[in-house]
Formats: sequence, structure tokens, C-alpha cells
Amino acid sequence: MKLTETILAIAPEATGAAPARSRRQVSIQSHWREYGMEGALLGCFMISACLFGILYEFPGSPVRQAIESDALRRLLMGLSMGLTAMAIIYSPWGKQSGAHINPAITLTYYRLGKIPLGDALFYMAAQFTGAVAGVALVTVFLRESLMDPHVRFVATVPGSAGVILAVIAEFVIAFLLMSAVLYLSNIPRVSRFTGVAAGCLVAIYISLEAPLSGMSMNPARTFGSAFWAGIFENLWIYFVVPPLAMLAAAEVRLRFPGGHSIGCCKLHHDNPKRCIFCGANGGHDL
Repeated sequence: MKLTETILAIAPEATGAAPARSRRQVSIQSHWREYGMEGALLGCFMISACLFGILYEFPGSPVRQAIESDALRRLLMGLSMGLTAMAIIYSPWGKQSGAHINPAITLTYYRLGKIPLGDALFYMAAQFTGAVAGVALVTVFLRESLMDPHVRFVATVPGSAGVILAVIAEFVIAFLLMSAVLYLSNIPRVSRFTGVAAGCLVAIYISLEAPLSGMSMNPARTFGSAFWAGIFENLWIYFVVPPLAMLAAAEVRLRFPGGHSIGCCKLHHDNPKRCIFCGANGGHDL
């Protein structure tokens, strides 16, 4: 064995060749800002959902009293949350964290090899924490309105058509959303519009699909409401179906031409914010 090989084997730290485990630890420690941003962004999404839910559905709301049509109120809710999603994706924090704000999206990018396991786990933990915290914050100030039966902490539950249709609907909308994100984000001339497309789909889904499944696509979003509402029946749908649908979308995308050249996992990447996934703008700390 050569002398240099012996030194590397005995004392890798002394030569700057830190073990892989050490590199992962340092990496995770330096990414806490992105984890915090992910949690805060989903918390903001939940705050927005709760406030708009009260505005459009609470019987004491002047908007609810003025608009009797359920369909029109759903349309307004869809527009409100679609714009919220866009604002989050294009916000400074969204540009830096990637604005997954959904464990199913993070899991899908992990499957595609675009996010390390450690980052993926911390992202998902932050997302669940942020969702619960967001609803909690609104509960502190507007508990009576938020817990009203017409609002119910904006919980996502199967519609009157039943569980089977809710499962099918959740699969379809999650599959289409992830397919759109993977397709658009990898076309340079239109990638900057990925967030717009995602927001538009959220608006359409809430307006049209919500009566079927409640329109979740997001295990953390559903859990954030269910935790405070105490509504855990059929929670499995929103924990199982959206991740499976998005993973299926990834598998389909991999089989199309160019599928194996999927880029970074940010929904908006062409910005000066650091990227901890591909190292852009000083994102790689080691």
C-alpha cells in the first residue's frame, strides 16, 4: 500500500478527506435555514387557508352572507389559494427552499435522486410542523370561527360520493400536478412559469374537485387541519394516495424522452438564492 493511501485510511480527517457521515452531518447543520423556510411557508399556506375558509364559509362572515352559491364561493376559495401558492413559490424563501411545501413532492424528488435522504427527512418534518403551527396560530385568535361546523379547521375529508371516488380523485389531481411540475421545470424557456402552473392547478382543483376529496394532494396540509379538528377518519387516504400518485408521475416521466435528465428540485430555480441541492450560488457547503 502506498504511503498516501495508508495515511488516508488511518487519519482521513488529517488530510481533509472527511468521512461521508461527517460530510452529511455538516451539510444538514448548514441547511437549517432551508428547513425552517419550508416549515414557515407551509405554515403561511395553512394560515391563508384558514382565513379564507372563515371568510367564505363561516356563517357570520359578511362575504358568506352575501354569496349564497356554494360553487361561487369555491371558485373564490380556489382563486385565493391558487394565488397564495404562487406567492409562496415566488417569494424569497420559496426561491431558496424550492417551495415543495408538500411531503409527497419532497419524497418524489428523493426518489429521483435530487434531494439527499437527510434533507428530505428534515424537509418533511418541517412541513408537518409548519402545517400544525399555522392552524394553531389562527386557532389562538379565531378559534370559534375556525371550529364552526361550516369551516371545521378547513379539514380535507371525502365528499358525499364516498371514499372510493375520493381516492381516485386524489390520485388523479396529485398525478397531474407532479407531472406538470416535472415537465415544465425542465424546459428552460418556460421553467420560470412552473409556479404559475402549479397555482393555477390548485385554483382549478379547489373550484372543481374539492367536493370529491376535499382537495389535499398534501399529507402535511391534511394533518395540520386534522390535528386540531380531531378528524382522523379516512386520514390514510391523504397519507397514502398523494405520495403514490406523485411517485407514479415520476416513473412515467422517466420513461419519456429526456426523462433521465430531470434537473434540480426547486419549483423556481432561476434566481440568485443559494441552492442546497445542486450547489448553485454557493449552495454546496462542502
